[in-house]
Amino acid sequence: MLKIILSIMIFLIVLPFNIYAAQSTITEAEGYACAGDDKSRKQTEKDSYDDAKRNAVDNALSYIKTETKVKDFQVEKDIVQAYSNATVRVIEVKERKWYKDERSGDCHRTILKAEIIPDEKAMKELAAGKVADDDPALPLSVKIWTDKKDYKSKEKVKILLKGNKPFYARVLYINAHGETLQLLPNPYRIDNYFLGGVVYEIPSGKDRFELEVSPPFGEENIVVYASSTELGDIKVKKAGAVYQVITGADDVGVKTRGVALKEKAAGSKTAESFFEGKAVINTAQ
Repeated sequence: MLKIILSIMIFLIVLPFNIYAAQSTITEAEGYACAGDDKSRKQTEKDSYDDAKRNAVDNALSYIKTETKVKDFQVEKDIVQAYSNATVRVIEVKERKWYKDERSGDCHRTILKAEIIPDEKAMKELAAGKVADDDPALPLSVKIWTDKKDYKSKEKVKILLKGNKPFYARVLYINAHGETLQLLPNPYRIDNYFLGGVVYEIPSGKDRFELEVSPPFGEENIVVYASSTELGDIKVKKAGAVYQVITGADDVGVKTRGVALKEKAAGSKTAESFFEGKAVINTAQ
């Protein structure tokens, strides 16, 4: 099989809710506002934008309440509270448009695709409690780790993944020079859907590469993006048995968050779980 020479040494375990992990919900929402004698067009546009962001949070809360079936009422309450104090990150402004309303006159509509990020402190406190981190009733969480902590030159590395519920994943390797490879999916292992509660290895199965430690040494990263639905596309090109990432480093996360949202009744969009985790690794001779 093709060997990919990667510089890998020390692994820091990635646990749910830690500083390298981010749970969130991605959704679409509409916002509306109408102009008046005391409101400029600029202020009306801002109001419709803000309304869309508020509605995005409401969508995420509704989704979390539906998806979170924790037996412990207090735990469910804590999760909802964390999302009530969420941060809204706008992924894409899909529409900003003026229209005429028969009663209200000039009005403005905004449609956003947004990521709703729960309060970090609240989620850390929840993780420090007695809840099992692999409970499928909790929001999506994916662990990423390797088979041991220390590696020397020419040793082989195994990456392992485990989610608390079914998920789609993109796994990237960023070397010490900042070059990014997409390990999964790859030209020979297109399927990137995983069941919850199962440990998966990379490489394995249809993979035609090995991860062999070699210089140059330095700090490197293994990043996993996961979602309850298909992830957004990024630009890649074939590099042997894996892909080289062409999309700029600053845009990879944003484009990956362009997840496919399923249609609900009346043509509205649902919300989907999203997770980003990172393993920081270093090499040494």
